Amino acid sequence: MTERKDQLAANLAKVEERIAAACASAGRKREEVTLIVVTKTYPASDVRILSGLGVRHVAENKDQDAAPKAAECSDLPLTWHFVGQLQTNKVRSVVGYADLVQSVDRARLVAALSKEAVRAEREVGCLIQVALDAGEKERGDRGGVAPGGIGELADLVAEAPGLRLDGLMTVAPLTGEYAGRERAAFERLMDLSTDLRRAHPAANMVSAGMSADLEQAVAAGATHVRVGSAVLGVRARLG
Repeated sequence: MTERKDQLAANLAKVEERIAAACASAGRKREEVTLIVVTKTYPASDVRILSGLGVRHVAENKDQDAAPKAAECSDLPLTWHFVGQLQTNKVRSVVGYADLVQSVDRARLVAALSKEAVRAEREVGCLIQVALDAGEKERGDRGGVAPGGIGELADLVAEAPGLRLDGLMTVAPLTGEYAGRERAAFERLMDLSTDLRRAHPAANMVSAGMSADLEQAVAAGATHVRVGSAVLGVRARLG
């Protein structure tokens, strides 16, 4: 356990250095960017170590992994983010532990989240996932609503009982005009965030950037970066 703690501490320090350097280059204060550590596929013991090292935000993308892990770590001062594509039949479970759902991309999901948040007497923060590889009214290959659908969906979230509209999220596209152009993709997300905040001023969270491209996200203005492998390492493939 000591060896794992040392490894995570070293990795976390390197990521912190990267974020700090990116903030300095962009003329931003370090506290303007929140690190979310994506702990998917890693055990609750790692989450516990990370908490001890000062991590306060963790993310998961599969409910079957996240639910037992969150329960095991319920005594820790953590904010849990759900970042994966979310099926409506998993919403009740996810609302039980997730403080924020970053992958809201359709009206049916908004309705399901609202129903379960009210039932659980919780307020769940929601980010609209934006698909920059989609046509104006389509959904992306990895989930997300096209830019043209943000306004309508944001209004639904803002009006839904039990939900709080916090902002936007994107994943750098693998196809389309922004493929291989992470900085441009994140700058587009920032423009969309500016548009959103005209109608919803409090929805100022912009979640973008992962282990490989966090610098581009910070440069563009992201408020949150989601980092997994750079902190936890790359797991060996099974089989």
